[in-house]
Formats: sequence, C-alpha cells, structure tokens
Amino acid sequence: MAPADVVPQGEAPPAEVPGPLLTSGTSADVYALDDGRVLRRYREGRDAGPEVELLRHVRQHAYPAPEVLDAAGSDIVMTRLHGPTLLQALGAGEISIAGAAQVLTDLHARLHLVPSPRSWQVPSDHDWQTLSGGPVVVHLDLHPGNVILTEAGPGVLDWANARTGTAELDVALTAVLIAEVAVDAGGDYSQAARALLAAFLHSSQVSPLTALDDAAALRSTAPLLLPGERELVPAAAALVRTMVELTSNP
Repeated sequence: MAPADVVPQGEAPPAEVPGPLLTSGTSADVYALDDGRVLRRYREGRDAGPEVELLRHVRQHAYPAPEVLDAAGSDIVMTRLHGPTLLQALGAGEISIAGAAQVLTDLHARLHLVPSPRSWQVPSDHDWQTLSGGPVVVHLDLHPGNVILTEAGPGVLDWANARTGTAELDVALTAVLIAEVAVDAGGDYSQAARALLAAFLHSSQVSPLTALDDAAALRSTAPLLLPGERELVPAAAALVRTMVELTSNP
C-alpha cells in the first residue's frame, strides 16, 4: 500500500521512454504523455488486451476507471486522473479514516454491480491460474494507493489483477492488504491501518469470511512481494477473521 515513487517535477525522462515516469508497479510503468493522457506499459511484454477489455467493460457500466484511448501489445494509453491518492489524503489528514473506509466500500459495491463480460478470457500469462472466475468484475487490488480522489469523485487505478470473480473475494483481498500494514509492528502506519480495517469491515455489506482463505492464498503466491510481505499474510488474515467475528458477535 506504499505510494509509488514520483519523478520530481520538471525532470527530463530518459530518451528511451515516452515521457516522465509517474509510477512503477510490480509489473508495469506509467508515463505521462501530456496533462490528459498516460501510457501504462508492461515491462515483461505481457498482453494488455484482457485488461483493456475489462476497463472498457466497466466504463460502459459507468464505473470510475480511466478511459482507454488506445492500446497495442503491452501498452495502454488512458486518460490521466488528477488528484491525491486516498492513501495520500489519509496521510495528510484530508479525509477521515471512516470517510476513507466508506470510499473503499462504495467503490467495491459499485464494481460488484458490473456483470462479467461474456467474452472475457483469463490471459494465458496471468499469475493466478487457479481462480475459477465468477459472476462479477473484481479488481483484486483495491486499496487506498490505487484510488485517486479527483474533482469529479474517486477513481480506481491499476487494473492489472482485475478479472471475473466474487464480491467476497474482492473484499477479502482488500481487507488482507490493509491488515498486512496493521500487523507490521515496525511500520509507521500500523495503528492507522488497524483502524481503517475495522472501519472498512464495519461499513461493508459483504463479509469476507467465506473467501478469506482463498484471498490469503492468492496474496501469499503473488509475485514480486517486497521482503517480509509474504510473512505478514497469515497474521493479516487472522486479524481480519478476528475483527469480523468480533463485529458479528459484539
């Protein structure tokens, strides 16, 4: 959930890239083409086609995701969303923990109203081959660092893990991601993350319990986790389970 690195304003990009580097994820880089467009480029040559199809599908259902302007091979040109991330707004005190939890809950609820596109197929190079799909579109990485607070409202970035699935799995993965920060005893934001997790679980109408084991298993097998992250997953899942059970049995 750490915010991505930002290239200092005015810094010239290397000649071999199309523009200033805005963010770097585990599998892709995002470059600014101009004030209204960005280029998302997968570093390992992954086919962006399935991601493009899901992005266009959720946009057709009025979900707040970037608009795909062009795509070819490993590249996606999208509209650029301006504003702080939800994570940055939390850190700056611009939004309360309860408010941030409600934003996450609302974005999940809206996404899970979007039915799975009939034609969509899991890409052959997808990291999570064991998932069997489901009736709705799921993001599977919907945490505060991937939410942009624009003037028009929250928007969701980084659809690399998106696919078809169940609302329970999507909510469970978000809960585990937040809980990883909460159980990191040496982290600067562990107490805030614990409070955010409690608020998110309280506001969500979808219980993550039935999908919690699957979410933890997926997170544990995710590629390119930072050192120490994988070891946090069991404790994170246990914290989610405890919090849900306490909420259910006050």
